[in-house]
Amino acid sequence: MLNRAKVVDENFIEKVTQNDLPQARSATTLEEAGLDKNNLLDLFTSQLISRHLDLEARHLKNKNLSYYTIGSSGHEGNAAIGRVLRLTDMAFLHYRSGALMVERLKKLPQTDPIYELMLSFIASSEDAISGGRHKVFGSFPGFVPPQTSTIASQAPKAVGAAFSINLAKELSIPNKLPHDSIILCSMGDASLNHSVTQGALNAAEWIRTGNIPLPLILVCEDNRIGISVSTPEHWVENNISLRKQWHYLSADGLNIADVYLRAKQAEHIARTLKKPVFLHMRCVRLMGHAGSDIEQHYRSETDIAQTELQDPLLHTARIVIENQLLSNQEIIDQYRDIAEQVRAAAERAIKRPKLQTAAEVMESILPPALNIPLPKQPDHTAREKIFGKEWANLSQKRNLCQNINYALTDLMLRYPNTVLFGEDVAKKGGVYRVTADLVQRFGKRRVFDSLLDETTILGHAIGLAHNGFIPIPEIQFLAYYHNAEDQLRGEAATLSFFSKGQFTNPMVLRIAGLAYQKGFGGHFHNDNSIAVLRDVPGIIIACPSNGRDAVLLLRKCLELAYLEQRIVVFLEPIALYMTRDLHAAEDHLWLHEYPAPNEMLQLNDIGIWGDSKTLAIVTYGNGYYLSRQAEKILRDKHNIQIKIIDLRWLAPLPEQALINAVNDCQHILIVDECRKTGSLSEALMSLFVEQLSPLPKLKRITAKDCFIPLGQAWEYVLPSCDEIVQTVVEMVLH
Repeated sequence: MLNRAKVVDENFIEKVTQNDLPQARSATTLEEAGLDKNNLLDLFTSQLISRHLDLEARHLKNKNLSYYTIGSSGHEGNAAIGRVLRLTDMAFLHYRSGALMVERLKKLPQTDPIYELMLSFIASSEDAISGGRHKVFGSFPGFVPPQTSTIASQAPKAVGAAFSINLAKELSIPNKLPHDSIILCSMGDASLNHSVTQGALNAAEWIRTGNIPLPLILVCEDNRIGISVSTPEHWVENNISLRKQWHYLSADGLNIADVYLRAKQAEHIARTLKKPVFLHMRCVRLMGHAGSDIEQHYRSETDIAQTELQDPLLHTARIVIENQLLSNQEIIDQYRDIAEQVRAAAERAIKRPKLQTAAEVMESILPPALNIPLPKQPDHTAREKIFGKEWANLSQKRNLCQNINYALTDLMLRYPNTVLFGEDVAKKGGVYRVTADLVQRFGKRRVFDSLLDETTILGHAIGLAHNGFIPIPEIQFLAYYHNAEDQLRGEAATLSFFSKGQFTNPMVLRIAGLAYQKGFGGHFHNDNSIAVLRDVPGIIIACPSNGRDAVLLLRKCLELAYLEQRIVVFLEPIALYMTRDLHAAEDHLWLHEYPAPNEMLQLNDIGIWGDSKTLAIVTYGNGYYLSRQAEKILRDKHNIQIKIIDLRWLAPLPEQALINAVNDCQHILIVDECRKTGSLSEALMSLFVEQLSPLPKLKRITAKDCFIPLGQAWEYVLPSCDEIVQTVVEMVLH
């Protein structure tokens, strides 16, 4: 029979009626678990609610009234975990943790778990967590941030959140999570094989080798199959049980008493000993992967039927009957009564409003601004003390690298909830010494080296941001970001969107990037593509071209993260870090004085050099530096006056400021150091064509659609000063 949901539903009534219930797989009793009558019956109710929500979702899907049928059937033993943990133990939940979520919602006063979850099934705009944007488990008052269905991508940020709890206590940060909280993260057995999970497991071990508290419970809901791919026998325990820094506990997910007992043990280890626990809950999967999944294509009918006989609801029914808490008929009556409650909730929910316009859908892409004051500017004495020997050099002109270092120093002094971390950023001071001396100034709890794992870096940033920090993570090179881009694209950037702005994870992500390192490192250290950043909704990208702008931009970036809870990417042009001269050796025209602490650029402020109406160059980063070089040649040798516009903000584009700046120009040249395909130049061309009338003569110079080679061959694939000069002459004089 193809409709296994119908089989599972009918099986329960038939087996309970006939008292044909499965034998126990484990021996843990209610007494051993400390599970009393009331708790057991309440857990059974949560299991039944979760099951009927699954069944009703499929009924609604058949009527085109519901859009999500990945259910929790077979995993209902996780209700016991929800019962044991506190409401304030933040939970990043797997999409099969339905009964656990029911338990969580039951802890909230005046909350109807059935109706609240049903609103999410039918994508109502009144859904409490996502407002109809996705079917996710989440609750702001319940400390459950929404998770998308990306495999295991919640694990790195769960480690980061667990790490943040003791750190917030040590640094006296105004925390969102109590200092005795636990972080819970659940996932499936197939997710264990994902590199993201392995990275999280490894990161937790690495943290614990330093005896750093890490109150984390990672639950693996092991049904031994991932969609159609089987998990080998003993695969999970063999992979985890020998990890020295993880406490491995195994629970029989079909025995609610055993799960309850192991959950209590896990809670004690995590909360009291502050150590990570891997709770391996062995369960079954019923009704296939989702409603569209026909298990018979990859499993035999016999195998499916045998699995259905191990239904955890049947096991709990047996325990209830054996302990003479309810009769067989009373269980069936309760089963049917909950089915009616779920159907009634569905009837109410399907009448509730849905998202109707693009504006409504997009409303929560940007997090809400906070109505709080900025921290006060540190006084002269505090600044002089923190800068130490560098204080006397603040009045000297410095390069981009040194100006960023000074800006980070002032910002970390002003914002005590900032932490800076990444590969080699502490003792070494970064590959290019941008973070030199910061660990001496602020200590190893606020400036620390991470694992050489970009997924861990970004995951930690998200987790820290969940608990009141403004993290400043560093990705060592732009090309390395691709190793972990889903942590920004799929996790950080979607959090506000899928939670109606209730959950946020502000940060300022520093990335050393772009090209022109003159042969060093090839593509892996000269990545000139930022398309992967530009298409992520809601994030801000800032890119300075010089030391002064870097300081003023970085100050605004921190303010945007602090007040507006934004995710900001601060893209630092590596080739300009140490640049001193512009036109000739020792002219020092690319050195800048450090701006006064109260100076700042605003979002959408662009840089303008010159006032020509003949031609405007629109550029950023290295392109601005090259254009400034070209401007002198054009003026001195060709008598051509030009205007140069430094975008500074690459996303969102400062469109109106840009249109105002070029509106009276006869020619516009876009100089974009990124590749022709997928570069910012494409968006700029579209903007000018759509917004300017009459349309000036347009042209663009970009990098070739090629990776950056090693050695001097780089100059053949990137824009150059000579190319800019030649193109301007052709546009203006021909």
